[in-house]
Amino acid sequence: MQVYRDWRGLAPAARGASVALGNFDGVHLGHAHVVRAAHGARPDSPLAVLTFEPHPREIFRPEDPPFRLTLSQEREAALASLGVQVLYELTFDEAFSLMSAEAFISHVLHEGLGAHHLTCGPDFAFGHRRGGDAHFLAARAEALGIGLTVVTPLSDEAGPISSTRIRRALQDGYPERATALLGRPWAIRGEVVHGDARGKRLGFPTANIPLGRHLEPARGVYAVTALLPDGRARRGVANIGRRPTVAHDLVSRLEVNLFDYDGDLYGAELCVSLHAFLRAERRFAGLDELRAQIAADAAEARHLLDLAVPRSA
Repeated sequence: MQVYRDWRGLAPAARGASVALGNFDGVHLGHAHVVRAAHGARPDSPLAVLTFEPHPREIFRPEDPPFRLTLSQEREAALASLGVQVLYELTFDEAFSLMSAEAFISHVLHEGLGAHHLTCGPDFAFGHRRGGDAHFLAARAEALGIGLTVVTPLSDEAGPISSTRIRRALQDGYPERATALLGRPWAIRGEVVHGDARGKRLGFPTANIPLGRHLEPARGVYAVTALLPDGRARRGVANIGRRPTVAHDLVSRLEVNLFDYDGDLYGAELCVSLHAFLRAERRFAGLDELRAQIAADAAEARHLLDLAVPRSA
């Protein structure tokens, strides 16, 4: 997949695509539905996605707590798995936010990308102060000779599939619900940093990963798998939280104990997928009680992963 971060000066090979439009946070089943519609409308054209980085909400509401389901690299990987050939990941900043809806269509989509066809959901909004919507896009695209498909939202028995529903499921401690809506387990991708080695002293060494701009799911213990930099997948148990028994951290972190693994992961990037929520975070009376609970958590995680995840992981 080719990635472009500007719409200006694109080579001929990067133009003339069928383009799905949106933020694509999470790249869930509803997003996949929009992407497939772009391919179905013009299978003779390259399949592309246009999205923004950072997410506009991070610019307009910087005081909000982190909410992202997928950061840039994870989103790229998810879109590539859908067959997307071209990703226009346009830089969203204050200057871009001032672009009118008319200019976005004329300058970016038409002149810059030379889009053959566009797809979006019915709630897609764009341009300064969200001045453009699907109806405005339809009228201007037709005038410019660009095809447009406004895709009916994909729904299940609970309603339309959305990033908001997935965030709520994760914050409520139901990663399996998020998996059903995403089509894959939700994952946190990040660099392993040095911790205080308490896990190692307790007999359960952990890889520590800051949550950064990721959404913070329910604090507690999870059965997980981790994709290592060499492409191997390992099973494990993880804690997300502030470690009330030993540290009282001010910021939550992800701590992963990989089963039967003793390699050095400092500085490596891991992609950790959450499969099941085992228990909420709580304070223990002492380190012996904590050590016993970690052992019980690890045993439960092994059992659940044996049931849910193929042995290749």
